[in-house]
Amino acid sequence: MTTVGVEEEYLLVEAATGRLSPYSEKVRAAAGLEPFVAADEIQLELLQAQVEVATPVCGTLDEVGGHLLRLRHAVARAAETYGCRILPSGIAPMVQGSAVAVTDKARYRAMLRQAPQLVAEQTVNGMHVHVAVPSRRSGVEVLNRLRPWLPTLTAMGANSPLWDGHDTGFASWRTLVFDRWPVSGIPPHFTDDTDYDARVRHLLSTGVIADSGQLYWQARLCERYPTVEVRCLDVQPRTDDAVMFAGLVRGIVNTAMREAADGRAAPQTSPELLKAAMWQAARHGLSGELIDPAGRRCRAGDVVYQLVEHVGPALEEAGDTREVGALVHRLLRDGTGADRQRQVLSRGGPDAVIDMLAEAAVMP
Repeated sequence: MTTVGVEEEYLLVEAATGRLSPYSEKVRAAAGLEPFVAADEIQLELLQAQVEVATPVCGTLDEVGGHLLRLRHAVARAAETYGCRILPSGIAPMVQGSAVAVTDKARYRAMLRQAPQLVAEQTVNGMHVHVAVPSRRSGVEVLNRLRPWLPTLTAMGANSPLWDGHDTGFASWRTLVFDRWPVSGIPPHFTDDTDYDARVRHLLSTGVIADSGQLYWQARLCERYPTVEVRCLDVQPRTDDAVMFAGLVRGIVNTAMREAADGRAAPQTSPELLKAAMWQAARHGLSGELIDPAGRRCRAGDVVYQLVEHVGPALEEAGDTREVGALVHRLLRDGTGADRQRQVLSRGGPDAVIDMLAEAAVMP
């Protein structure tokens, strides 16, 4: 069975005020003392108000869900020790006062010198899904075939509509913020792994990016593990939301590998159409129309069903059909994280949004 792993980033906020709290190092240290947390499962991020967790390699979606819930509870308990809460939101719903300091690492200090205002606004939090591939060449075949589905995933995972206490009008404002880095957005089409590596070396040689970690494409090859890493998703409010995406992404990757093995050519979707489709997805989430992989403007629900049908055989082979299908049905019925944030904002204001997200963080 193809293995999968998930990384999630969370915000730390003061329990009393909802303001960003720069306690990531203390929270990480406290969470790491838990007897059921491994040292490398909780990491620091760019800003001192962010914490990242990473699951072990998982074979089943039940494993993914169990590990994520375990890690979320560990971080949430550690945060409480310092008067904080964790928020699984794609971007900080409220930003007040001075900017949060960067984590004291040479890499992050260099990023601050390079792009101070962008770093100051980088209170963004993603969910990254890693799916194992047998080789870099196979990984590039997968990247070329999943590109048209990245906007659909982005729309489904939209969970960042608010900024500084107001509605941005975008379901995933994180997508727009993150797209301002030099190497970002949907990755280009690559001839093969040699082409991928040569183009990455060329980018590095310019000095505009310092390392391969700054390849902020929404999908890329992982340099540390033999995986394809899909990065387009906002962090999800609940654990089972994340489980759904782990299943869908694994399904897309397995479907792409099967298509490559069968000799089916990768789609040659134009970069301008993909960019437009991604903007549309970030703007509306599932509340409007989307651009499907064929370039047609369709109802969002119809494009989601296209995706489920596309990965159907892969879901069946992995034993994920029932679980993923039920979670997709709930998503279409109840809306995205962005929809939920807006509903709560209209009823109770920004403070109620903070409460909802903090409570959702430790729900199954």
